[in-house]
Amino acid sequence: MSISVVPTVPRVIRPIGAILVDAGRLSREDVERILNAQKQRGLKFGELAIQMGLLTADDVQYALAEQFSFPYLNPGSEGRQISRELEAAFEPYSPAAERLRSVRSQLLLRWYNKGERRQVLSVVGTQRREGRTYLAANLAVVFAQLGERTLLIDANFRSPRLHDLFSLQNRSGLSTLLSGRSGHDAIVHITELAGLFVLPSGPVPPNPLELLGQPAFTDLLMHARNSFDLVLIDTPGASEGDDALMVTVQAGAALAVARNGHTRVNALRGLVEGLGQVGVEVVGTVLNEVPRRKKAEG
Repeated sequence: MSISVVPTVPRVIRPIGAILVDAGRLSREDVERILNAQKQRGLKFGELAIQMGLLTADDVQYALAEQFSFPYLNPGSEGRQISRELEAAFEPYSPAAERLRSVRSQLLLRWYNKGERRQVLSVVGTQRREGRTYLAANLAVVFAQLGERTLLIDANFRSPRLHDLFSLQNRSGLSTLLSGRSGHDAIVHITELAGLFVLPSGPVPPNPLELLGQPAFTDLLMHARNSFDLVLIDTPGASEGDDALMVTVQAGAALAVARNGHTRVNALRGLVEGLGQVGVEVVGTVLNEVPRRKKAEG
């Protein structure tokens, strides 16, 4: 028996200078100046460029993110005007982003397992303005940054906001898909963030609960499990109707959200207990602080 070994081809890591030249943040002449200074002073390229006043710390972080395939957004970039409320996308090294990655780590350790089909998670809460939309959207970003093919669904027909955060037209989405007026092409690839896909709410229907109870929603989640690594679902507050319950029972798992100084403890306890009684696995609770730029309404 003969065994042939096929060598793996290492990924080519582009130099920081080349990345920044292509991005228009540095000229080729400046790259030469930095390299010449490097020979004399022995400092790292980025550190030296900052000292020379040719780059900012943000420029260096951008180049490092490109080197390690870690997508994030430049606030001044052209194209889709994604909301700055997506802090994990715009400020990936901020304390807020670190907290979001901590939540991601707990989900990876305690719940997520694609092989066991534990990959659909509903983000739930008791009422409006608890920050569910903020949390669901930012969690989707940090999972996409990890390389997971992530689908974010807006099932909040009471006050949908994901289309605003991602600057989507919202003429088609979950409502048109469930009513048979569109197909899976309603799912939008957020190309600026690589593995992130969003299914906006679509036009707000007059009968949200009945629509979410259609077999088409079950079919959608089955398709999503087969096509994506992770599915996150934004829902309305439990006090607004049984929409969130309908969605979450089909998802099978929930992440509960409370807002400091806003959510009533008894209401949250009742929500968690009620979900457990219908077989939903509540994988954790997040005490959410509303972002400083804009009050989260999700």
